Amino acid sequence: MALLPFRCCFHPGYDLRLGDHVFPSRKFVGIRDWLWSEGLLSEKNLIAAESARREDLLRVHSAGWVDGLLGGTLSPGQIARLEIPYSEAMAIGFALHAGGSIAAAEAALEDGAAFNIGGGFHHAFAGHGEGFCAVNDIAVAVRTMQGRGRIRNALVVDTDVHQGNGTAGIFASDESVFTLSIHQLNNYPYVKTPSDLDVEVGDGVGDEEYLELLGGALDTAGRRSRPELIAYVAGSDPYFDDQLGGLKLSVDGMFERDRMVASFARKLGAPVFVGLAGGYARKFADTVLLHGNTARALADATRASAL
Repeated sequence: MALLPFRCCFHPGYDLRLGDHVFPSRKFVGIRDWLWSEGLLSEKNLIAAESARREDLLRVHSAGWVDGLLGGTLSPGQIARLEIPYSEAMAIGFALHAGGSIAAAEAALEDGAAFNIGGGFHHAFAGHGEGFCAVNDIAVAVRTMQGRGRIRNALVVDTDVHQGNGTAGIFASDESVFTLSIHQLNNYPYVKTPSDLDVEVGDGVGDEEYLELLGGALDTAGRRSRPELIAYVAGSDPYFDDQLGGLKLSVDGMFERDRMVASFARKLGAPVFVGLAGGYARKFADTVLLHGNTARALADATRASAL
């Protein structure tokens, strides 16, 4: 099988060392290994992620939150809101994920597409973290590209089963970044922060209805935004056997979801980078496969656009 036609970002520290937790952060190492074993990844298209600089984290997050996270001084209430145990490895890991998304955004602007084998932590707000998310790497990457003068306008397409409330809050009232979230209505977060476009999906929706809703949402986003960069938050938790989801997408439906978003980006002529977000399938191998298939779908769209 041919190598992925774009660069991928990864660091072993992406594993947040959460122990026995519903969020299997070891999945990031598993995805890297799967891509390598499938012949899709090698040293030729792999970028070693570096930790995001404090100044880049501060483009999005408050100094109090960044210093508390990295310095180990978060309050018990702040840690409880994260719903994951605090450790130095966890804090360093989130900085690495953010650095990977920055590198992926840069690579996408150079090559047209890129893939962070991690990231997508869309529940992190400017001044706090929640829902397993301590640093909003997607927002950090977008703000860093804007701050470096690489782009002016961006589009976030979020297909995680849970609404991207942190991303929506960070970019609220900011006309330079359009946020689209398609998610299960009756799921976390139970109080939603409005995105520019929210598509709320009913319980138990499967492939056909979901993909129709997604297609309409992408059409609307394409009319309402003029992105110079697209950030794709590709959670695998709409899958029918996900522990924290309530939708019914099949493996094929998930692949088609990813292909649609990637093809949409290519149609707009906008570079796209991917962050993986949630994924909690009852079988760990399913989570790895679904995220690996996101890379394959992006590759298919990238190659098709080059014909």
